[in-house]
Amino acid sequence: MAEPLTLTRDQVRRVDRLAVEEYGISGLVLMENAGRGVTDVLTQREPVGPVVVCCGTGNNAGDGFVIARHLALRGIACRVALWANPSELRGDAAVNFRILQRTDVPVEVFAEGHDAARLESLLDGAAWIVDALLGTGAKGDPRPPLGAVIDQLNATELPILAVDLPSGLDCDTGKPGSPTIRAAETCTFVALKAGFTSPQAKPYTGTVHVLDIGAPRNLIARVVG
Repeated sequence: MAEPLTLTRDQVRRVDRLAVEEYGISGLVLMENAGRGVTDVLTQREPVGPVVVCCGTGNNAGDGFVIARHLALRGIACRVALWANPSELRGDAAVNFRILQRTDVPVEVFAEGHDAARLESLLDGAAWIVDALLGTGAKGDPRPPLGAVIDQLNATELPILAVDLPSGLDCDTGKPGSPTIRAAETCTFVALKAGFTSPQAKPYTGTVHVLDIGAPRNLIARVVG
């Protein structure tokens, strides 16, 4: 049996960069495809909502904003928790946050702090949590306040769907940080991440779905090959 296709942290960045620079595929298109793909998976679950989408900064958060918008489009109750100052969001994530602000999806901004009571209230009655806190570029243990946030999310025992990889898990090695999201399911993009093949990653990834976001096959083969 052939080994599964995997991407390292650097290969993920290269696929994204070349898709934009050489193929002319907008980063917004890739992000839209990613968020809609995750929504497709989540809406196959029962019960689907309410859903709390937990976002940090960077493109992982941007995926989360798209997910929240598409959940709302399908009539599924959702709300967003943001651990970033909105003014500090950049690029495609900032664009999708501005779009989200024009919808009726509630957004709770925690900025750079952790308010356990406020988060507990936000999670009350939820059926799913979406983890869009940290992406493939993160290394080492999650920094404050995200460590406390992850601990609280894990303690809820609500099912968590991780976007691209569970926050705290190292993309390349599969080594879990302290702490790491324990996901029931992970929707990863383009290919498995290299660290997912490590036995130590399995308790954190749960069931893994590999989603196509529009990166051409010959581009992926070139980066991997």
